[in-house]
Amino acid sequence: GIPGDVAWRCRAGINRVAGRRGTELMLMYFADYLKDLYSGFNVFTYITLRAILSALTALVISFVVGPIMIRRLTDRQVGQTIRLDGPQSHLPKQGTPTMGGALIILVITLSTLLWADLANRYVWIVLGVLLAFGVIGFIDDWKKLVLKDPNGMKARTKFLSQSFVGGIAAVILYSGAQEPYETALLIPYFKDMLIPLGGFYVVFSYLVIVGTSNAVNLTDGLDGLAIMPAVMVGGALGIFAYAAGNINFAAYLGLPYIFGAGEMMIFCAALAGAGLGFLWFNTYPAQVFMGDVGALALGAALGTVAIVVKQEIVLFIMGGVFVMETVSVMMQVASFKLTGKRIFRMAPLHHHYELKGWAEPKVIVRFWIITVILVLVGLSSLKIR
Repeated sequence: GIPGDVAWRCRAGINRVAGRRGTELMLMYFADYLKDLYSGFNVFTYITLRAILSALTALVISFVVGPIMIRRLTDRQVGQTIRLDGPQSHLPKQGTPTMGGALIILVITLSTLLWADLANRYVWIVLGVLLAFGVIGFIDDWKKLVLKDPNGMKARTKFLSQSFVGGIAAVILYSGAQEPYETALLIPYFKDMLIPLGGFYVVFSYLVIVGTSNAVNLTDGLDGLAIMPAVMVGGALGIFAYAAGNINFAAYLGLPYIFGAGEMMIFCAALAGAGLGFLWFNTYPAQVFMGDVGALALGAALGTVAIVVKQEIVLFIMGGVFVMETVSVMMQVASFKLTGKRIFRMAPLHHHYELKGWAEPKVIVRFWIITVILVLVGLSSLKIR
């Protein structure tokens, strides 16, 4: 069973922390040679500093590589195709360079490898999910934009590919769990309320990863609409990761202590930095679009981090914009098939408001504001118990 107090977290954590080796990250090897000369280099062992450096590194790389990638995509004529039945304001976007999400994946990966603890298994799991879903999105984009196949990857093949990767990640997370609470569902806003999932944890984790991946992809329809909520949700998950990975903070806040989860803060910081760097070029009017390669990868990565830090329900709350967009599509399809009528003028939801006469920047910023509110509601679960 799962005891109803925080002592179990401390007992489980102390034994595992006691055998912890020194931080192993790429740049730390250089610091090891220098800290004997000056003890100040020990500062690189702190997760908070490495998270800041990870975000800054991601920003700098994005600013440097972004213009180069945009020129390459333009030269290769890898441009967006606009639906004629959509909002007429989108027609000028025809031909805008797409597949810019590859920049996000590259930057996140480099920053994480530079600043994260490479001995941490969660780092490799989340990077693996990011890259694998990125490959799926890349193939889909390549078929649509380069090979000029309007259907891209077949829906069944795409879903099976996502399911395969999501299923493998779920099994790895389940098999690597050290304590019973690591495979339980944490109910936020209630003290010590965890629901043991047992083997169903694999199915649940798979649904979170694949579901979040597709939800972000559906949201990516306007300039900057998906990337900014992803940055905000990723940043908030980084805070949860830091708290869950610190035995003292976890005990104080009544969170499950997850050994090694703190390194997810480095990844989340890289995601936030890369996302903001991409937004520099993706903000209205966009110079480049993310494409499936970025949206599928970011969504899957966010879902994986949420599973690691035991904040799946909080992800559902903070990512409310992603949820609304997905539900709007489901409602539209179901209503049309059952009654022959549409609930919204067009789905996903952001197109509905555009067709109602809202200017694109208004839709984008208002969805951002909603995300800010939802992220704050999610973060409040750290203290409201």
